[in-house]
Amino acid sequence: LRLDSIQKTVPLSYNEHVQTYIDIYSKRKDQFGRMLGLSNYYFPIFETALKAYNIPAEIRYLPIIESQMDPHAISRVGATGMWQFMFSTAKAYGLNMDNFVDERKDPIQASYAAAAYFRDAYEELGDWLLAIAAYNCGKGNVTRAMAKANSRDFWEIRPYLPKETRNYVPAFIAAVYVMNYANTHQISSKPSLITYKTDTIQVNHFVALADVAKAINFEESTLYRLNPSYKKKIVNGTSIDPKRMVLPRIDQNSYASLFEVLNNDVEADRDIILASTDDVRDLRKMAAKKTVSLPATYHKVLPGQSLGAIADKYNVEVQDLKVWNSLKSSTIIPGQKLKVVGKLAITKTSLPKPSYITYKVKAGDTLSGIAEKFEGATVASIKATNGLKKAALQPGMVLKIKS
Repeated sequence: LRLDSIQKTVPLSYNEHVQTYIDIYSKRKDQFGRMLGLSNYYFPIFETALKAYNIPAEIRYLPIIESQMDPHAISRVGATGMWQFMFSTAKAYGLNMDNFVDERKDPIQASYAAAAYFRDAYEELGDWLLAIAAYNCGKGNVTRAMAKANSRDFWEIRPYLPKETRNYVPAFIAAVYVMNYANTHQISSKPSLITYKTDTIQVNHFVALADVAKAINFEESTLYRLNPSYKKKIVNGTSIDPKRMVLPRIDQNSYASLFEVLNNDVEADRDIILASTDDVRDLRKMAAKKTVSLPATYHKVLPGQSLGAIADKYNVEVQDLKVWNSLKSSTIIPGQKLKVVGKLAITKTSLPKPSYITYKVKAGDTLSGIAEKFEGATVASIKATNGLKKAALQPGMVLKIKS
């Protein structure tokens, strides 16, 4: 009856299999107390991504059984992050993994990839419990079990699924129940390490988290907790590929030192020490080749000035100023320095911004065939954009194509 009272789209059936996990989870009071505390920060992130793909909000509980909402979780088979993506699936859904970043550990980026997976799984299978099962064992195993059972009902195909998946869906339903009825089982929310409001900015330079933490008088370890995907604790943004940084909401007195850090690359010598790789220089060379070289000046914001007034002064667009300065909103403060690209009062020019379209691989597709569909695309460019080492494709894989 309690499961029935939870507002839901996913059918949260109750049976002896679910009860087994309710009994297990309701005794793990410390663990689920931590989950309640973490949910205050992470659930809004999950919900935003799920809503973008029209996925039921109940799926937000899945990272509890996948990883206990730990972005650094790694399974024995290499599945990584809160949503436990395997490398190949992560690549197929647009996540980047390189020397600097593992986006499987990015709560925001990985949540969107998970939502995209559920969209595809539901479109193919037509049932949310089957889509959840597919998230654990793959759509192929689910469709084979459906064929053996001659059914599209999870509980009827359950005996034909891999052993782990048979228990995966009951465990998910039990986790939803315990999180919603924690008080009934004397489970109290434990304080999370992330209890403050945050802001998100786009960074178009290489910036060390240590420098940002120092500038805003914040613990580096806590800043890394907000940005767990950066393996070397360096945000590797460039003008053609800005990267997200999550920050605690700061007071106005900290803005000046923050903007100074954000507008200066990590020093070349320090790149070598921190990164121990040539990726920094290689990416900068690539950025230099792909961006238009225009003269730049810096404008110091005066009291009472708005972003629109500054844009009019330099005959540029407000959106240009936002892109050049990685501004999330139009809020600016006196004393802040803004980068302005282009000659004063001559042209309105914005930096070129790469755009991508996505293509879902179908059975029989080849890289050369896909390249022919899109003007300017080549096999080499598709492989480079998607980090593919081989030309082998899998149906359902999502490729990014530069447009």
